[in-house]
Amino acid sequence: MKNTKLNTELVKRLKSGDMVAFDAIYNIYCYKLHEFVVRYVKQQEDAEGIVQEVFIKIWEARGKIDVYASFESFLFTIAYNTTISLLRKRVSETKSREYLKSLQQIDTADKIIDEIQFKELNQKVQSLIKQLTSRQKEIYLLSREEGLTHKEIAQELSISENTVKNHLVSALKYLKSHLESSLAVNVLFLCLFL
Repeated sequence: MKNTKLNTELVKRLKSGDMVAFDAIYNIYCYKLHEFVVRYVKQQEDAEGIVQEVFIKIWEARGKIDVYASFESFLFTIAYNTTISLLRKRVSETKSREYLKSLQQIDTADKIIDEIQFKELNQKVQSLIKQLTSRQKEIYLLSREEGLTHKEIAQELSISENTVKNHLVSALKYLKSHLESSLAVNVLFLCLFL
């Protein structure tokens, strides 16, 4: 309880641009985040680079952080998405599929579900993505599959960043509500896809 209060206070200070709070949060999470990322990339240098990139993204997005939501889930979602973007850039599509399958060997004690559940959820997500409007689907794929920022998507599609954000929020709400109602999956795993 004390740690949660402390973390909430640090996140509030981070949101207001307090660099000391940012350093404190970095010190609390950097090791845990590094261990999480290295399980995927298998190389210390890559993991260190991703951790640095995650904290740069946190600092840049500090004004948008919801202090009452789980900061740790927010942080690990960014780390996962950043890691997957790196893997996609480096590995051909066929090798990528094989590599992602091999990642499913991480045990359930680490809160990653087994391969059968992964495939089931992945199929469900792909099916739901097809049901999005064409613009939502396009923006979701640019954001989640290609790792583009809101600004980059806005430039590519010649629309405002606010329009990108609104479409992405709608798409994520739709996916999350349908996944939660149809599958018994934990919040961390939903975060990995959304």
